[in-house]
Amino acid sequence: MLLKRSLPKVRWKSWVKPWQQLDWILFFLAVTVSFFGGLMILSTELKQPVTDWWWHWLIAGIGAVIALTLARCRYENLLQWHWVTYALTNASLIAVMVAGSSAKGAQRWLPIAGFNVQPSEFAKIGMIITLAALLHKRTATRIEDVFRVLAITAVPWLLVFVQPDLATSLVFGAIVLGMLYWANANPGWLILMISPIVAAILFSTSWPLAEPIILFKEIFVTPLGVIWAIAMGILGWLTLPWRRFNLGALSALTLNLLGGELGIFAWNHVLKEYQKNRLTAFINPEHDPLGSGYHLIQSRIAIGAGEVWGWGLFKGPMTQLNFVPEQHTDFIFSAVGEEFGFSGCLIILFVFCLICWRLLHIAQTAKDNFGSLLAIGVLSMIVFQLVVNVGMNVGLAPVAGIPLPWMSYGRSAMLTNFISLGIVESVANFRQRQKYYF
Repeated sequence: MLLKRSLPKVRWKSWVKPWQQLDWILFFLAVTVSFFGGLMILSTELKQPVTDWWWHWLIAGIGAVIALTLARCRYENLLQWHWVTYALTNASLIAVMVAGSSAKGAQRWLPIAGFNVQPSEFAKIGMIITLAALLHKRTATRIEDVFRVLAITAVPWLLVFVQPDLATSLVFGAIVLGMLYWANANPGWLILMISPIVAAILFSTSWPLAEPIILFKEIFVTPLGVIWAIAMGILGWLTLPWRRFNLGALSALTLNLLGGELGIFAWNHVLKEYQKNRLTAFINPEHDPLGSGYHLIQSRIAIGAGEVWGWGLFKGPMTQLNFVPEQHTDFIFSAVGEEFGFSGCLIILFVFCLICWRLLHIAQTAKDNFGSLLAIGVLSMIVFQLVVNVGMNVGLAPVAGIPLPWMSYGRSAMLTNFISLGIVESVANFRQRQKYYF
């Protein structure tokens, strides 16, 4: 009895106290998805002579440790370093242009210590931190503040776009839109921001009963594009603050007309051939079944072959015979569909919905705007990548080269996801204690 009293008591609570407010549900969901992703990557490489699936689990383990470490650090410290973060983000993207390595027509990787690092992935985190700091100080209730955010985003966005990395540049856009919306920007302004992209598409789409109207050489319009531009002009008149001389309406109308013409110019003179094929193949993949449409066709066949319950792990014939190119990266969802069927796909989507729900909950319960905006930035990044990746696997979106978070093979992407998770967990860990945990 005396010996028992003399020994120091080991209190397990003291070990977990630094992570007392951590959202363990979110953390374990991300780890579970990463573990399952490693199994699916193993399945895709089972019959290949060289395999590197174990890197997925190794990087996930390192990322989990980093996430837990970041969760112990106060996220508010990022506020005073946001301009340094912004500078480092741009510097890394410039370094890729100067000393980066190329593959598949793009210069996106920077060789460091024998590994190829993709700075554009980490640039997502840099932009989330920078925009959260800016919108924390001044929300987006004024149009001037929205322009300030767009101007700051433009530099890294252009550096990513010219690599060229169209996929990551689209993720940048989703992050900006999500964070501006959370910062009380007028929804009409957000529609006007993406309206030139829609105009660029519509200007190259003929009306069912009318041919494009040629104005001068390569300058032409379509009835559908003109209708869209007029509708955006009306939206600009209703939402923009420049009512005098109808400047809001004229600005929105002009912006969409220019967007349409610039879209035509970019399609003819800027986009590379493989980028054009990726953007259009999903509409009719059978048009080039052995070329640009091959990925989409094989992915849909694999998912359809899984039916309701799937063939079972390591038993999918198309997965084991490597019929789906790049299946361990962009098309990992097709392996899930074949080997676990429709039910397995639903479970994976449900888990991602839970992850997004936890991120939204942290954003709603954060103790300040900065933490809330950090969580929303990460949520916007995850949601966009999830929707586009699953969409292209089932043939509803173009092949954009966007990985499925925590599941697709990619070391830089995996570390980016876990670093983002660690920052959000820090927001959760240092929020005010709640009486009820939802």
